[in-house]
Amino acid sequence: MKAGNTIFLGASRHVDDSYQKAEHLLLEFANRHGLITGATGTGKTVTLQVLAEGFSNAGVPVFCADIKGDLSGIATKGEEKDFLAERAKTIKLEPYEFDEAPVIFWDLFGEKGHPIRATISEMGPLLLSRLMNLSEAQEGVINIAFRIADEEGLLLLDLKDLQALLANLSERADEISARYGNVTRQSVGAIQRALLVLEQQGADHFFGEPALRIADLMRTTRDGRGYVNVLAADKLMMNPRLYATFLLWLLSELFEELPEIGDPDKPRLVFFFDEAHLLFDEAPKVLVERVEQVVRLIRSKGVGVYFVTQNPLDIPETVLAQLGNRVQHALRAYTPREQRAVKSAADTFRPNPGFDSFEAITKLGVGEALVSTLEAKAVPSVVQRTLIRPPSSRIGPATDPERQALINRSPLAGQYDQAIDRDSAFEILQRRGTEAAQAAENQKQQQQARQQSEGTAGWTLPDLGEGNSSPRRGRTVSRSTYQRQSVTEAAIKSVVRAVGTTLGREIIRGILGSLRRR
Repeated sequence: MKAGNTIFLGASRHVDDSYQKAEHLLLEFANRHGLITGATGTGKTVTLQVLAEGFSNAGVPVFCADIKGDLSGIATKGEEKDFLAERAKTIKLEPYEFDEAPVIFWDLFGEKGHPIRATISEMGPLLLSRLMNLSEAQEGVINIAFRIADEEGLLLLDLKDLQALLANLSERADEISARYGNVTRQSVGAIQRALLVLEQQGADHFFGEPALRIADLMRTTRDGRGYVNVLAADKLMMNPRLYATFLLWLLSELFEELPEIGDPDKPRLVFFFDEAHLLFDEAPKVLVERVEQVVRLIRSKGVGVYFVTQNPLDIPETVLAQLGNRVQHALRAYTPREQRAVKSAADTFRPNPGFDSFEAITKLGVGEALVSTLEAKAVPSVVQRTLIRPPSSRIGPATDPERQALINRSPLAGQYDQAIDRDSAFEILQRRGTEAAQAAENQKQQQQARQQSEGTAGWTLPDLGEGNSSPRRGRTVSRSTYQRQSVTEAAIKSVVRAVGTTLGREIIRGILGSLRRR
């Protein structure tokens, strides 16, 4: 076994309580995923740190979330301490050297690292519905909204784009319902309120451009070490649903963008999902199926996914079955549920005749773990009680000046810091509204002008010579005025016309008769 093809995890404990046999994680099977579990304070974060250092030294980029801020110390060189030196000596780690890992800090809020952004379109209707905890009917409206956006060429980049589109859907509810099914204003209103809650929780910092490029998570240094991408998640954890949805989106993006490469000699990227139970809490079945699909298939893209959580029962069985490399720290077994968790963890290991896994899990000390990794032909190794090696980087957080100095000299400095707001659905719908209002105003003015023109069209009456009355020659009388003549006036005019017609006929007859007599 070549040292360059493995990550040294620690040394396993024998019956005489000595730690002699080195335990390794084979890089060629590291993309078969893994699980790190244990109660609070048992050493899960240090194990994650050791694995991240090992992958980085092997040239594998890493992405991990820093829930409490402790993991940021991986960016600084470790400090010599007695308990670390003693552990290194116990497991025969010689020489034990201190070093820092190359780190890029990220933060959805842009405060403790480079901002991470994604567009609404990239997030998609399924994850957005999960993020807003929508009902089935409301999720249907979101799907219709995305369909309308595709048909009408509306880019959905940030929250205001989606808000503008939903307002437009509400105005066109009858038209859209006839084409795609019922779209009620009540459902649209509920989604708009959920978006408002997201905006107040800071999600507007996440949705927008420039969007994260997956390639920027897969960088290596000039000397071939993989960058450790550390996401500041202490503030993000105030909204655990946003945290879980973001990490699931990131997994989905990796799955969709990366090409198939089969089983490489080492992973292209390793992804650590801390507080993994948040991903599955109250998750609908379709979402769990999506996670299972991504975890099952993403290994052929060269990506390893490692879930970190307190209890193995936090992970659905269908997902748990995909996790080949396991590190189990101590669990307590006081309640029936805790006893089930311990039994579940013990039953997943390949038994070791030297000890009872169930009993061992409850008696592990800080820094100890039951370890089983994939060996030749991807067969799980016999579980070993292992003392995890001390990390080379600092145990504990980096200081604010140290973090800021690393951000300033990051290879991505300046690329994501400034938000971009380009022409998208909000601006397009705003222009459409302005143009529609202007067209309606123009039509109204034309109609008023036409009515005014028709209202002033009338007739010219002859001057009847009414003495000293005002001149009437050429006076125009409106149709409405003409039609308001009295019944008496109409009768007189009728008689005059009749008399005139009779008199004319008599005159003509007289003239014709005299001509005939001649």
